[in-house]
Amino acid sequence: MPAVRVAIAGSSGSVGTQALDVVAADPERYRVTALGVATAADVVIQQALRFRPDVVIVADAAARTEVASALPGIDVTDDITVVADVGDVVINGVVGFAGLPVTVATLQAGKRLGLANKESLIAAGPVVAPLRQTPGAELVPVDSEHSAIHQCLRSSADRSEVARLVVTASGGPFRGRSAGELGDVTIEEALAHPTWSMGPKITVDSSTLMNKGLEVIEAHELFGVDFDHIDVVVHPQSVVHSMVEFTDGSTIAQLSLPDMRLPVEYALAYPLRGTVPFGRIDWPSLGSLDFAAPDRATFRCLDLCYAAGRVGGTAPAWLSAANEVAVEAFLAGHISWNQIADVCNEVIARHDSGASSTIDDIVEADSIARRHAAEVVVSMGSRAR
Repeated sequence: MPAVRVAIAGSSGSVGTQALDVVAADPERYRVTALGVATAADVVIQQALRFRPDVVIVADAAARTEVASALPGIDVTDDITVVADVGDVVINGVVGFAGLPVTVATLQAGKRLGLANKESLIAAGPVVAPLRQTPGAELVPVDSEHSAIHQCLRSSADRSEVARLVVTASGGPFRGRSAGELGDVTIEEALAHPTWSMGPKITVDSSTLMNKGLEVIEAHELFGVDFDHIDVVVHPQSVVHSMVEFTDGSTIAQLSLPDMRLPVEYALAYPLRGTVPFGRIDWPSLGSLDFAAPDRATFRCLDLCYAAGRVGGTAPAWLSAANEVAVEAFLAGHISWNQIADVCNEVIARHDSGASSTIDDIVEADSIARRHAAEVVVSMGSRAR
């Protein structure tokens, strides 16, 4: 059997590097054909020297020149959508709205998409949904929570048997703390995730529970379950990655130790299983598994996501864009952690129900929301002075 051709967009990030770990662990089964980064020239050069892909994609012009000079014999380009041409499976590990072109190109090409870039699906759900009907196109989620739900749903061919989805949340670094206690948290504290090692943007999103709220919207888009039947439960051990409850009261859960290589391997091997036991549990040493309701008063982003998801259309795109701007402002020291939710709330209050049927509609909605968010950030800075 020929090796599966794997193209990785965002290869320098957390998901991308772990996808390469999966390939390296089973080199007879997988071959890397494309690596894509924004600016990380040094990283992608080392990756390419090891895995020898057919093409390397670099968005930044200066970095692209450096990469091309270091990799004679390998095609170096700025067109990220070529991953869909050279891969049997495309792992989309690009951070934020910038991942949308990879999602669209892969599904249009009728390829399997291992999706870790939740923002492109959340913002462009109305556009992405029909692309999933392209012959040959498959969307296998790489987020641990949605991978878990995907695996649990394999036990039932009839979606009418599904009563609800239960998405688990670690609670992030601020679990158990009140809004008053979080007024002056530092960037370093927000980036100190207790369970997962991730990039700064998604780590901050985890600390606000925005990440979990966006996952609720993504679950709705992926699995067609109404928001009234998607719940969030805090599970600090991050061993139960999500659950599906059925109409007879049975609940099926997917459990493994927290290791992103497992959902990546699942996406690469689907519909088969991988052969490397990432996340294997030593049951006698596991200890207790705890669950609790999320503190929605402190972590306001969660309910903002439910509200935007129920509105639909471009509302999720506005919220996702506003959050990206707010997180950037927090990481730059321009606003406080608590003000991330304030920015998102003010931007959603300005939302107008524009068209959402084409990629251009979504791009325009994203752009408008970012302008509003930037205005709100500046306004908050002025009020603070």
